[in-house]
This record gives sequence, structure tokens and C-alpha cells, in this order.
Amino acid sequence: MLFRQKFLRGIWEGTVTLAFRRWRRPTVRSGGTLLTAVGELHIGTVSRIEIDQITAADAQSAGFDTLQEMITELKPDGPGELYRIELGPLRPDPRLALRESIASGTELRDLQKRVQRLDAPAGERAWTRRVLELLAVRPGVRAGDLFQLVDQEKQQFKLNVRKLKNLGLTESLGTGYRLSPRGAALLDVPQSEDSVG
Repeated sequence: MLFRQKFLRGIWEGTVTLAFRRWRRPTVRSGGTLLTAVGELHIGTVSRIEIDQITAADAQSAGFDTLQEMITELKPDGPGELYRIELGPLRPDPRLALRESIASGTELRDLQKRVQRLDAPAGERAWTRRVLELLAVRPGVRAGDLFQLVDQEKQQFKLNVRKLKNLGLTESLGTGYRLSPRGAALLDVPQSEDSVG
């Protein structure tokens, strides 16, 4: 579930508290969370709705100037079912604090196991350490200039960096990426210690 910049701004300011989407199957669930560019958003109730049940107040709460503007965007004859999504509190992205924390002891062993699980499907082409090492020496370089250096497709490389980001090991910059303090500390662990059973 993505939001355009103007709606993200409204979510951040607290003026956008609803969203409406056409889905074949919902991509968020009631009580769940969604990471956005402005933080972690709590999802309230997600419910099916008919287009004629939407009110002008709903449209305003969803960040639209008029009900007609929102209905036009929702494409009344479009595919899928219409859903009303309540947007709850916005919290700081938990990855921000995570990437500053240095893992040690049990937490470090758990982190190493999670990284190994990322590598497992790749077999001999394990990629996590190669990507971390690359970002350590080439921070702020575009993905388009990096992906071939680790023998990956560009989209796969970006997806892999995002997986590392979810573990607090990397962070996105205006251009490119860099290691977080947590990622740099993991990279400092000798490779023999980096392989735990």
C-alpha cells in the first residue's frame, strides 16, 4: 500500500486519517502496521465498502478536496473490491533506532542467523556479506552503479539492500546507500564467527 507525497504529508500532520483502495485482496490488515516514508503507520479497521457509502467527510479525511475528486480517482468501474482503511497513530520508523544499536551476545547470534537465512536460498552465491562490504567502501553510490559488482540484477540488488535495511544494517541516502553503525559492527565480526549453527 503506497501513498503519494501529499497524502504522506497529511498522515504526518494528522489530517489524513482514512484511505480507500480497490484491491482484489487487501494488502494490509486490521491491527497491522505499515512502514511508510514518514514512519510506521498503525492500521485500524480495514473493511469492504460500496462507493455510494463514502461521504464528503470521508473524502476530506482521506486528503481529497471533494468527494467527486476521490470517486474519480477510485475508478468506480475499476477492478477489485473497494476497501476503507482507518489510519491510526504514526510512530517513528523502528529501523532508525535499530540501525544505531550494536548487536552483541545473544542478539548478535540471532542477527547472524537471520543474515544466514537470507543467504540460504542463494547457496554458494551467498550475497549478504558481499553487499555489506560493497556499501562499506562505496557509500552514496547509485544502485545502478553497484549491482553488477556483486553479480546481481539491479532490482534484485535493491530488494536485497532493503532486506538488510529491515535488519538495521543499511540505510538509504538521497543517492545510494551506506552501512549503518549496526551493519559496520556486524561486518567487523570475523567471518568464522559470522557462521553460527
